[in-house]
Parts: sequence; structure tokens; C-alpha cells
Amino acid sequence: MAGNPVAERDAMARARELAARGPRGVNPQVGAVLLSPDGRVLGEGWHRGAGTPHAEVDALSRLRPEEARGATAIVTLEPCNHTGRTGPCAEALLAAGVARVVYASADPGEASSGGAARLTSGGVDVDRLDEAEGEALIADWLFVQRTGRPRVTVKWAQSLDGRAAAADGTSRWITGPEARAHVHRERSAHDAIAVGTGTVLADDPLLTARVDGEPDAPQPIPVVFGTREIPAGAAIRQHPRGYRTAGHELERELFGLAAAGLQTLYVEGGPTLASAFLRAGLADRLTIYLAPTLLGGPRTVLDDIGVGTIDEQRRLTVTRLEQLGRDLLVEATTGKEH
Repeated sequence: MAGNPVAERDAMARARELAARGPRGVNPQVGAVLLSPDGRVLGEGWHRGAGTPHAEVDALSRLRPEEARGATAIVTLEPCNHTGRTGPCAEALLAAGVARVVYASADPGEASSGGAARLTSGGVDVDRLDEAEGEALIADWLFVQRTGRPRVTVKWAQSLDGRAAAADGTSRWITGPEARAHVHRERSAHDAIAVGTGTVLADDPLLTARVDGEPDAPQPIPVVFGTREIPAGAAIRQHPRGYRTAGHELERELFGLAAAGLQTLYVEGGPTLASAFLRAGLADRLTIYLAPTLLGGPRTVLDDIGVGTIDEQRRLTVTRLEQLGRDLLVEATTGKEH
């Protein structure tokens, strides 16, 4: 059955807007728009979190039964084909009498995929549209499905000679205000922020995201790696989202964070934690702030990362270079992207 290309493309763009209203977590953000055969919008829906109706069912709930028959469903993710906390969306669409389904990203789940095939076998016309945009919308969720862990960004600030602090341990401030403002935007863009207990004891950070002009900026949940006790008066105890603790087995802890619905982790600890993630091969991206200053001394930004000879060096792919005030931002990938 031929669709209405203009109406369907507009509806898919709208479905992505709706999807973004949903929370990030264990489930993907999904939006849906139902169109009449002549291209009119009949209803809209999005997924509001685990245990709530999926986007397609949410949209169907806004229609009278006779309106759904013969309609086209535009969905950002392939309708699911399994029963979890809610029933399969593919069956709901079939039962409603929807004639055509257009989706963007394929569902990668072993249990939940197969919705497109089920709809086709039920006589529904199925098509794909805006696949790249659909995958970009849920890129972090897709990363978790493929790897079982959050996407990890490791961040540090350094002098041009590779130091994170002066010889006496002082480090405020190596970088300027523009770089520090960028750090806060990066914090807000991640689901969680990681430091070690050493950083908590030495710097007493609050680890909130303070973004100029955005008093309600999303806050990452702090994760403190290590076994030393966090003092009763530590600033992190006042974080609006509380905090989590984690041990030294990084990969196992990352699996636990993913199970809790955290899709991205911003590692902002000192050299010990940054080196541990790199050494374990668990760093996917690096965000480095280079300050035009020299410090000398022993306080290097990294310690042992498992490189014994030059042939073992960790080559990076630089993805972004930007001047931030007097400092230089370098973003790179480690080759561990999935």
C-alpha cells in the first residue's frame, strides 16, 4: 500500500519530538503518530517510562476504535513483539486494524524484536523511514543493548606538559571559566558522573551540573568508586539525586549501572580512576581540556594504562577541536565505540 510521503515524513519528525519527552532509562524513548488515510493526524503518544503504555498504545488510546481502522502508525522504533510489563505493540496495532506501519530504528532486542515481521504476516504494510535519525535518537540506549554497559566518557584537564595539578596537589584552576562552563554542560548531558573516593576526600565536590541560564538543567547522579568511607559532612551527600557507591570491579559495576537505567557515564575522577578505565578498555570517549600553562612535577594526568612498549600505545581518533577561551578542547574516541 502506498503511503503519503510528505505526511509520513512530517509525522516521523513529530514522533521524534514526542519521544524526547520520555525519560531515559532501561527502556528506549519512543514516539508515535497515527495518521488517517488522507494524511491527517489522528493521535499522538510517547512512552513515559517502565510499566507505562508504549508509544503506539498511548497513541491508540486517544482514538475511537473506528478511527484506528485503516490508519497509518508512524513510530520511531520498530513495534515490540513480546510481553513484558505491557503487551506486544505489534499485536495491539493488529487488533486496532491499523493498515500501515512506518518505523525508523529496528529493535535490537532478542526478545522484543520481530514486530515488523509479525505485522507483515498479519497483512499490515510495513516500511522504514529516517533510519539514521531514529538510531541517533536512542544511540545511547542502543549502545547499552549491544554492550550491556553505559557509554563511558573520561574527562580531564591538563597543562601542556601533561600535569593535572601542581607539585603540592593544588589544581584550581588549570583551565579558564569557558572550559569549566563546558564541563558543566557535559555533566548535564550524561546520566551519571563518576569520581573515586580519593577525589571526594581531597576536593569535596558536590558534582552538580550548574549551567548558565538553565536552572533546571538535568543533573547526573554521582557514582563514587572505591571502598573508603565517605565523610558524614561530605558535599556529595547534599546532591539533589543522592549518590551511588561502586567497588573496584569496573565492568561489573558498569553492568549494574546499565541495569539501573543509566546509559552514559562521565568519569571526572583523578588520574587513578581515569587510568583504571583506560587500562580496562572501558573508556569509549575522551574529553580533554588543554590549558596553555606549564606545571612540571610528578602530578601527571595518567598513570599506568597498560602500555609497556611503544607498540602498545593507545592510538585515538580526534573527533573535535575547539578553542574555549584560552584553553583547547580535544574530544577523541578510543576505538572502543560499538
